[in-house]
Amino acid sequence: MSTTDTDTSPETVLYASPAAASGPKWVETPVAYDGILLAGFGGPEGQDDVIPFLRNVTRGRGIPDERLEEVAHHYRHFGGVSPINQHNRELKAALEAEIAKRGLNLPVYWGNRNWEPYLEEAVTEAAQAGDTTLIAIATSAYSSFSSCRQYREDYARVLEATGLGETVTIDKVRQFFDHPGFVTTFVRGVTDAVSAYVAEGIAPEKIRVLFSTHSIPTADAERSGPRDVDFGEGGAYEAQHKAVAAFVMAEVAAAVADVEWELVYQSRSGPPTQPWLEPDVNDVIAELPGRGAEAVVIVPLGFVSDHMEVLWDLDTEAMEAAEEAGIKAVRTPTPGIDPAYVSGLIDLVEERLNGTPKAERPHLTDLGPWYDVCRPGCCENIRAGFKPVAAGLRP
Repeated sequence: MSTTDTDTSPETVLYASPAAASGPKWVETPVAYDGILLAGFGGPEGQDDVIPFLRNVTRGRGIPDERLEEVAHHYRHFGGVSPINQHNRELKAALEAEIAKRGLNLPVYWGNRNWEPYLEEAVTEAAQAGDTTLIAIATSAYSSFSSCRQYREDYARVLEATGLGETVTIDKVRQFFDHPGFVTTFVRGVTDAVSAYVAEGIAPEKIRVLFSTHSIPTADAERSGPRDVDFGEGGAYEAQHKAVAAFVMAEVAAAVADVEWELVYQSRSGPPTQPWLEPDVNDVIAELPGRGAEAVVIVPLGFVSDHMEVLWDLDTEAMEAAEEAGIKAVRTPTPGIDPAYVSGLIDLVEERLNGTPKAERPHLTDLGPWYDVCRPGCCENIRAGFKPVAAGLRP
């Protein structure tokens, strides 16, 4: 299905399977997918890769290498190697094992947005193997431009660039922020951390839980999610995180004790003049002693694995902030390849294989289950404008 063919019909989803092409919110018709596209962010795997990788990440923004080098030191601190590619290799293997256990005949093709192996390679490999009806899993659980729409732009761009748009279709699983498989790790991690502090003799009222996620420009946050739903100032991105955090803390309260919590942000990279979501995790940690806290639990709620933003921004900078503030700190695990998370991702694929009705889809917040086909205008990037996307209605 080419871009030209679909431009005359605003109700048609680009490069979609027939079941998703008309743009239903939830696809309740079975689709015979023959492959899974695992879409990652990508990361350098050596010192020589760092600057070329950062050029890819910031392509089109005209950022000089001198400024990129200011970010590069995070990677150079770890030998120029981001752990993200190895995590995705492990996730791919875990998904393949779960698929085999269920008796599904679905190969997993892995490609990245910003580094080898690129998405172009993965889609081409799938097409050459005869696997042309793909279901995509992006390694991000929430709704925003960078965590959802940009991946959908990537799918459309790759199909156009490779000339495979006439033969390959790419749908995607729904955003899985409140799927039990994703949330389980965080419930377990926070429960264990709070229990350990209480066992040490720290009173629950002296403990704070900080749920941390990647900050994004406030303009992007406001436009995250569908345009016909009011999620508040932070859009669907902030609302989804807060809803999941509230669920986690309700579980912790039932199991251990009621503990104060808040949503914080990290990894800001924009110019000082551009508003981004706040407060910053380190600023909040510095304030905690004055608010009566003796211990903090840092939860990487916005991340699926221990990649650079977790290793540097939380395990390095946030821990240093806690030490300077004179309070205890612990960071809980990300899902990684936790069996519940891996199983949950394949559950999402099976929803689409089976055409599972919306009413039967598991979700842990009132915001879910999220849409299979993204709605018009969802997660707009006002600086770059709308580009062709797969797995969603235009624009």
